[in-house]
Amino acid sequence: MAKVNLEREPMPRQDPRSRGKNFAEVALGYRPEQAKAEASRCLQCPKRPCVGGCPVGIDIPDFIEALRNDDMPEALRILKNKNSLPGICGRVCPQETQCEAVCVLAKKEAPVAIGRLERYVADWERANQQSVDSSPAPSEPSGKRVAVVGSGPAGLAVAADLAKLGHGVTLFEALHVAGGVLMYGIPEFRLPKAIVQAEVNYVTSLGVELKLDSVIGKIDTVDELLNDGYDAVFLATGAGLPMFLNIPGENLNGIYSANEFLTRVNLMEAYRFPEYDTPVKVGKRVAVIGGGNVAMDSARCALRLGAEEVYIIYRRSEAEMPARREEVENAKEEGIQFRLLTNPKQFLGNEQDWVVGMECYQMELAEPDESGRRRPVIKPGSEFVIDVDVVIVALGTTPNPLIAATTEGLETTRQGTVVADEAAGKTVKPKVWAGGDIVTGAATVISAMGAGKRAAASIDAYLKELA
Repeated sequence: MAKVNLEREPMPRQDPRSRGKNFAEVALGYRPEQAKAEASRCLQCPKRPCVGGCPVGIDIPDFIEALRNDDMPEALRILKNKNSLPGICGRVCPQETQCEAVCVLAKKEAPVAIGRLERYVADWERANQQSVDSSPAPSEPSGKRVAVVGSGPAGLAVAADLAKLGHGVTLFEALHVAGGVLMYGIPEFRLPKAIVQAEVNYVTSLGVELKLDSVIGKIDTVDELLNDGYDAVFLATGAGLPMFLNIPGENLNGIYSANEFLTRVNLMEAYRFPEYDTPVKVGKRVAVIGGGNVAMDSARCALRLGAEEVYIIYRRSEAEMPARREEVENAKEEGIQFRLLTNPKQFLGNEQDWVVGMECYQMELAEPDESGRRRPVIKPGSEFVIDVDVVIVALGTTPNPLIAATTEGLETTRQGTVVADEAAGKTVKPKVWAGGDIVTGAATVISAMGAGKRAAASIDAYLKELA
């Protein structure tokens, strides 16, 4: 048996000195010889633990073996059998805590770079669209209709699976483009919009009807959809309502939620100035409050828009930071400054009510709280001021209350999430399923897709009972 290379193939990336000034994708993807070298590291384990670590159950060793054998159409077929959005998942899913975390090689050194190989296969499909058709054979129409509310990862996953099963699917999206958080929340340098649009196009090619600018709860309620002839409804409106600190000065001009800031940058295309003159204040000294992926995205966008100094303000240490290690490293390389064990006390404004500073506490870590992370506590007398002219609050999100407020009989939690069965996504309201961030709160793309796939199987079983 050939000796296995314990070191993974590095991913080519833009140089940090130049990429902080442009919105082009940071990770450049494997070249063919690099992809084959990385694929050759897979041990093809009989127990296949990586498959169990994937929320959508991709047959990972099989697609890697096909790639290794230069059978790219087969690698693509295997991937898309379980995952309709491989170009997205290969870029933004936290494989390091899922499939790669249980890779046998992870016990010795670096796991197989499953996400990078998934991206490679998806990018190969885009480059060979004229010569490859990944669409499944059409199913016999069932005559049943399903309304999917929201076109983010959960909505796209459930729509694709139900369409493949022969059901009529209408996908309702509140915004003018489909993709949900994939479009408005993740920057171009991490997930190009063309990639998302290509995956949306694949879903609509399956026969899914897409209705944009359609706010369910306004144009129609969930009950009206059911009365209009839909046999089932799947709720996938995500978690788009930002959380704030609720401290003095938070209403000053120059303070954004990360949702608003990233939407202006991504969906309103501020990154294409002056071609698009989007109203967004850039600032010279920008503070981003939070330690997750959204905080990293916001900070790196501010840098690319021209900020001279960008700070990550996080109340715990780097060890507790929830952002992916890769994103933290990218931010550091680009010159983002990390002010750890720091928490805002109040924002300071000038006579024109624009933010000019932020008074902060120094923190120290006590015993772990309910999240399992060490609890930050204030150091007495540790107040100090940071001069800033833009602040971006990236503390997390909760579901928009519109669906809950307009849907009689839908059970929600105190946090505003919809109560649904974890195994199938079934809510207490008849004919209504839900999945993704509207159920869990803000989580990962792949977990939302997994919820969509489980709900699709449940909805399919229900519709077959009606036949």
